[in-house]
Amino acid sequence: MSFGSGAMTNSISEIKDCETLFLIGCNPTEAHPVIALEMKKALKRGATFIVADPREIWFAKHAKIHLQHKPGTDILLINAMINVILSEGLEDKEFIKNRTEGFAEVKELVKNITPETVADEVGVKAEDIREAARIYAAKSEKTAIFYTLGITEHTCGTDNVRTLANLAMLTGHIGKPSTGVNPLRGQNNVQGACDMGTSCDKLPGYQSAYDPVVKDKFGKAWGVKMPETKGYALPEMIDEADEGNLKALYIMGQDPVMSEPDQDAVKRALGKLELLIVQDIFMCETAKLAHVVLPSSSFAEKDGTFTNSERRVQRVRKAINPVGNSKPDWEIICGIANRMGYPMNYPSPKEILDEVATLSPHYAGINFERIEHVGIQWPCPDVSHSGTQYLHKGKFTRGLGKFFALPHRPPAEQTDKEYPLILSTGRTLYHYNVGTMTRRSESIAQKTNDCFVELNTADALKIGINNDEMIKIITRRGDVVARAEVSSKVKEGVIWMPMHFAEASVNKLTIAAFDNITLTAEYKVCSARLEKLPG
Repeated sequence: MSFGSGAMTNSISEIKDCETLFLIGCNPTEAHPVIALEMKKALKRGATFIVADPREIWFAKHAKIHLQHKPGTDILLINAMINVILSEGLEDKEFIKNRTEGFAEVKELVKNITPETVADEVGVKAEDIREAARIYAAKSEKTAIFYTLGITEHTCGTDNVRTLANLAMLTGHIGKPSTGVNPLRGQNNVQGACDMGTSCDKLPGYQSAYDPVVKDKFGKAWGVKMPETKGYALPEMIDEADEGNLKALYIMGQDPVMSEPDQDAVKRALGKLELLIVQDIFMCETAKLAHVVLPSSSFAEKDGTFTNSERRVQRVRKAINPVGNSKPDWEIICGIANRMGYPMNYPSPKEILDEVATLSPHYAGINFERIEHVGIQWPCPDVSHSGTQYLHKGKFTRGLGKFFALPHRPPAEQTDKEYPLILSTGRTLYHYNVGTMTRRSESIAQKTNDCFVELNTADALKIGINNDEMIKIITRRGDVVARAEVSSKVKEGVIWMPMHFAEASVNKLTIAAFDNITLTAEYKVCSARLEKLPG
């Protein structure tokens, strides 16, 4: 299967009509509240929810079954569900035969991965795994999977996603309305950024940067010789800067000091650069280290497009002129290109989108006029096409959907006597990502403005920690102090912290271990311990 670098296979409007929703590694009410409203509509209509999450999120309280599994055991859990579906004959045999390949390898892999053999390691009762598998495989025409960073932020994140795709194909819950494998994007235009080729190995439209035909097309359009060398992903940039091989770095709309793992190592690497340029709307933590800061404008100060989780390309319109000396990002980039000797003179974002349409087949039929009132979902191959509500109808993008036989791979760091707890991280409702914007809001600060660590009541009793007590959280990378929130919300042996607070940055603690394909960091699992403060 091919989803377009994390795009939802289906549409947001279809969620309310789902009959079964499998939520795994996502917390919609806090991280995606608009989509959560659509899920609540489905709940009100009588939909059945399966929730797999180490925390007791809002939807877990309303689910038919909550699989409160141990962080880092998603593949074991899903493969055990696949085992149940196959052993009980609940698979969609016709779908597997006609639309997929590689099934035999998966069948062989999971034959001994029963719920009983994995229950202890996953931390979930075998019968609960069996019930979840039966519910998901039921012959409903409207069964969908929803996931987000709880699945991808692991060293095996790509394998996690592929295993979920196995589950969808096994049961035929793909290529129809209110079904599919649906990643909920974490930022308002992260889908659009990926669409435009911000991955180091991709050009716009997910076209390979190393395909000679693709390179020739873009080279001719831009009047340049395309690079022969492979680009770096962000973790590689940090490593190369630390080694002294990368001399300059241009960062736009990102705060790696706050968002990348092992914060002290990131600061050290950035400090070795000869030139650090940061382009942002606020003086974020990374900008404080920059040699040059370029003030960009916010969404309300520029024209253009955003592309959301359901692949919908939508118009953004300027409400006010850019404040002070700030400029829209595209104008800043054009200005730098011109000063470096490459003529880049677009009159407006409209012409930029027109160029995208000529080079990216996904966007070929999209222009400002067509999205003046309502956005269009890619793929949209020509101007007579109305857009694509859901992917893989009748046929997968690659032809046959590919099963991947993927065994469990443990997290990079294991707990031990010195660090007996699993630390996981995430977002809260009131703050957004690393807090660059929301921490500046007085009204939001009235709701929540301090860092906390969630821990299970049993773990709190072991070390004598009370609710609201300040406590030190320690990993092999460093330590921070935060307020304890004691409850049964997290499993025993697991602690959880938000990522928003510079004064107690959780990424001072997280491990610089990465997925072997996407290089996404393993923010969801590292080993830790808690200590009471003196006195």
